[in-house]
Amino acid sequence: VQLQASGGGLVQAGGSLRLSCGVSGSFFVINDMGWYRQAPGKQRELVASITRGGNAHYADSIKDRFTISRDNAKNTVSLQMNPLKPEDTAIYYCNADVVLRNLQKSSHWGQGTQVTVSS
Repeated sequence: VQLQASGGGLVQAGGSLRLSCGVSGSFFVINDMGWYRQAPGKQRELVASITRGGNAHYADSIKDRFTISRDNAKNTVSLQMNPLKPEDTAIYYCNADVVLRNLQKSSHWGQGTQVTVSS
């Protein structure tokens, strides 16, 4: 199972970015999907997650600014970020909890994409 994230970049405060992540490989179904971030010197933290049925959960720090969505047919998850703040600067990682074809569960990570917000 492989996750490929894209969409990071450099943006001014108040601007927007959209991150996308596609899941490929051999699996039975994808359960929860999410986005995490890790700023320099800090631990990785959950930004937002979404169930297969579309129920979303957001960290308090980004609530009302970010929107997570997924396309079950395309095995993708996206994160719309607007408006961005300098404190949102971090490497963003996508995550997917999958059920493999042998019905074992496993969690997988994308490679990370840098988001930098200038003041």
